[in-house]
Amino acid sequence: MGNFGLRLETFWHEFYTNGAYNNVLEGLQNTLIIAVMGLVIGSVIGTLIAAVRVMPKYRIFPRILDFICSIYVSFFRGTPMVVQLLVFYYVLFPLMGIKMSSVMVSIMVFGLNSGAYISEIMRGGILSVDPGQMEGGRAMGLSFSATMIKIVIPQAVKNILPTMGNEFITLIKETSIVSFVGASDLYKAFNLMGSNTYEFMVPYLAMAIIYIILVLLITLLIKVMERRLRKSDKSM
Repeated sequence: MGNFGLRLETFWHEFYTNGAYNNVLEGLQNTLIIAVMGLVIGSVIGTLIAAVRVMPKYRIFPRILDFICSIYVSFFRGTPMVVQLLVFYYVLFPLMGIKMSSVMVSIMVFGLNSGAYISEIMRGGILSVDPGQMEGGRAMGLSFSATMIKIVIPQAVKNILPTMGNEFITLIKETSIVSFVGASDLYKAFNLMGSNTYEFMVPYLAMAIIYIILVLLITLLIKVMERRLRKSDKSM
C-alpha cells in the first residue's frame, strides 16, 4: 500500500506540478474530435453506400456503383485500422503530395473505416423496415432516393441506434492508435507521463478509468435517446 501511495504521489507531481495535465486535456480533446468527426463522416458515407447496396440493380450504373462499394467495404473491413492509418499518412498522401496534420489524417481514416462498418449496419436497418414503406412512398409519386431519405432511413436509424452507439464506443477506444502517426491522444499523454517518471502503473490505470468514463457516458446518452424515441413513437 505504501509503495502504491508513493507511485500515486509521483503521478500527481508529474500530472499537476509539472503540468502534464495539459497534455492529457489535449489528448482528450483530440480523442473526442477524432471519434466524433469519424462517426459523422462514417455515417454519411455508410448511409450512401447502404442506399446503393439496396438499390434495384436493373441497370448497369447501379451495378457498377454496387461493385465499387463492395471493394471499398472489403478493403476497410479487411485490414486493421492501424495499417490504414499508416498507409494513408506515410504512403498515399506523401505520394500524392498532400500535406495534412496527423489529427486530420486520423479523422479522415477513422471516417472512411467507420463508413464501411456503418454501411453494413445501415443496410441491415434499411432491410428491417417494412417493404411496404418503400412501396407506399413510390405509390405517392416519390422517387427512390426521396423515399429513402424521407421515409425509410429515418425509421432505419431508430432500429440501429444501439449498434451505432457501439460503433462510437469502438471509435473512442481505437483512437489509442493515432499516436503511431504522431497525433496527441490519451495514450500518448499518459505514456509520456510514464516515460518521464519511469512509473507506468498509475498513468495507465488513470487512462483506463478515463476510457471507462467516456464509454459509460456514451452508453447513458444512447439510452436517453432510445427512451425519447420510444416516447415519440407512442405519442404518434
